[in-house]
Amino acid sequence: MAASPLPAAAAIPPPPQTPLGQRLINTLLLAVVALLLAGSIKAVDLGNIGRVVTNSGNMRQLGVAFIHPDFILWKVYVAQMWLTIQIALWGTVLAILIAVPFGLLCAKNITPMWIQQPMRRLMDIQRSIPDLVVGMVFITAVGLGPLAGVIAIMVNTGAVLAKLFSEAVESIDTGPVEGVRATGAAPLQEIVWGVIPQVAPLWTSYSLYRFESNSRSATVLGLIGAGGIGQVLYDSLNAFNYRQTTAIVVVIVVAVSLIDLLSQAIRSRLL
Repeated sequence: MAASPLPAAAAIPPPPQTPLGQRLINTLLLAVVALLLAGSIKAVDLGNIGRVVTNSGNMRQLGVAFIHPDFILWKVYVAQMWLTIQIALWGTVLAILIAVPFGLLCAKNITPMWIQQPMRRLMDIQRSIPDLVVGMVFITAVGLGPLAGVIAIMVNTGAVLAKLFSEAVESIDTGPVEGVRATGAAPLQEIVWGVIPQVAPLWTSYSLYRFESNSRSATVLGLIGAGGIGQVLYDSLNAFNYRQTTAIVVVIVVAVSLIDLLSQAIRSRLL
C-alpha cells in the first residue's frame, strides 16, 4: 500500500507589525532613558564602583564581626519581631479599609472625572511622603510606640493600594456590570455584584504583597521609636554589638521568609 502523503505544514503567520509611529515613539523613549542614565553617572558616583573590589578587605574585616551571631537574647528578638509583624498586620488591614473606597473613587470607569482626578492627586501626595516622615509626625501626636508605626503604614500603604485597586477596577470585564445594571440595580449594587467579585482575588493578592513589604517597613520605622525589632536593631548597631546585630538580622530574615511562603500559599489558592 502506498504511504499516505505527509500533511502540508501549516502556514506560519507573520509576526505582528508595530506601526511606524509607535516604533518611533518607543525608540525615542529608549533614547531618553539612555540619556538620563548617561547623564546621572557622575551624580550617583557610579565611576567609583570599582572601590567595592579594591576596598573589599575593609568589608571582610567588618564582616568578621558578624560571623558568630549571639542569640542569648533570642526571646527578646522573637517578641519584638512578633510586635513588628503585628504593626505591619494592623497597618495593612487599616490601609485596605482606606484603599477600597478610594480605589473605587480613583477608577475612571466608575467615577466621574471631577471626582476621580482630585482623588488621584490626593493619593499621589499620600504615597510621596516617606513612612519615616509620617511616623515622626504621628509620634508627636500619639507618642513613642507601635501605634505611630501602625498609622504611618496605614497612610502610605492605603495610598499605594488605592492606586493598585483602581487599576484593577479599570481592567474589569464590563459584561457582568451591564448585566447587573439591566436588572435595574442601583450604582452601588452594580459595584457590589458586578465589580467586586471580579477584582476581589487581585485585591487580595495586592494586599498580601503589601503586607510582606510592610513587615520590612515596620522594622525601619522602629529606628525612629515606632516600636518593634527596629529599635532593638538600632540599639545594637549604636553599641557596636555586631554579634547581636547578626542575630537580629537572622530573626528578621526567617520571619519575612515565613511570611513570604504563607502569602504565596494563599495567593496560589486565589489566582
